[in-house]
Amino acid sequence: MSATPRTAGTTPPRSAAVDVFELGAEHEQVVFCNDPATGLRAIVAIHSTALGPALGGTRFHPYASTDDAIADVLDLSRGMSYKAALAGLDLGGGKAVIIGDPATTKSEALLRAYGRFVQSLAGRYYTACDVGTYSEDMDHVARECSFVTGRTLAHGGAGDSSVLTAYGVFQGMRAAAEHAWGSTSLEGRTVGVAGVGKVGRHLVRHLVSDGARVVVTDVHAPAVERVLAEHAAGTGPAPVRAVGSTAELLGEPLDVYAPCALGRALTDDVVDVLSARVVCGAANNQLAHPGVDKALLDRGIVYAPDYCVNAGGLVQVADELEGFSFDRAEQRAARIYDTTRAVLETAAAEGVSPAVAADRLAERRMRDVGRLRGIWLGR
Repeated sequence: MSATPRTAGTTPPRSAAVDVFELGAEHEQVVFCNDPATGLRAIVAIHSTALGPALGGTRFHPYASTDDAIADVLDLSRGMSYKAALAGLDLGGGKAVIIGDPATTKSEALLRAYGRFVQSLAGRYYTACDVGTYSEDMDHVARECSFVTGRTLAHGGAGDSSVLTAYGVFQGMRAAAEHAWGSTSLEGRTVGVAGVGKVGRHLVRHLVSDGARVVVTDVHAPAVERVLAEHAAGTGPAPVRAVGSTAELLGEPLDVYAPCALGRALTDDVVDVLSARVVCGAANNQLAHPGVDKALLDRGIVYAPDYCVNAGGLVQVADELEGFSFDRAEQRAARIYDTTRAVLETAAAEGVSPAVAADRLAERRMRDVGRLRGIWLGR
């Protein structure tokens, strides 16, 4: 845990070679997994178990270098600690990355080898789905491992966590809208969604149901076509239209901007041209560097911190540990509205950005509850 505020999910500038001990100084454990027989090359990072065992997804991605993979897993695992703490869960933060192209590298043998590595951590880390992995993959991992969530419904799991991730983002957006305009309704507002994959697609559905006008973009054309087909208008203008790029989307007159693809979406240049009054999206690690949150604040843009609003998926897979109930998980995800509201009110009261306020609230819970938990466990 850091005593100095640093927005969760932001990585300091680094040299060409990553110093794992320096960059991961806050982390409890980093494990490198290598299985030549299956081609598995994975890294598991456990940031904190102050509140409970670490839980976080497995990202399967063709990183350009091992250094990039290390930096990403350290960054993401730290964010998971803050996400779980702010969501009120008795869980710590961890993350895993598998290096490779899932389209060509992924196999049952590789996933089962990965499961054996996770099993060797003896419950300090629970894994789940992330970019490049799916519930079906977790079923394979679970054949070798007891510490897996996000399995398919057929195997007693929670299924696709993107459903409640999107629901939680929508609840956070309602709280941000209330802070900006005095009303939780998005009716009549124009919302730009960058990325309409697993989460963005469900978010669009919530927005349309609430009466918003939605503009979408995605680098994957079939994803855009699917969303447009789902919301094709019978008569009158369609509630959803598409533009060709994120740059075009940022040029639109938006009320809300929702980054829902990969991280680092909020750069200085983006903040300079953004017309939206609210930024609230599903992507992790949206701030390109520390200081972007202050730039948003200076421009009067209400920023709903990413790890605050996108915690619905974590809530969903965490519920699986108790025997999954979608209704119970949905009720818990609905509390993201209250959490976001508390973050924005704290930021206003303390004169800091919402990102700093969210960090402070999460750190306070990790410190206070973690200390008491440690006493009871004899630490």
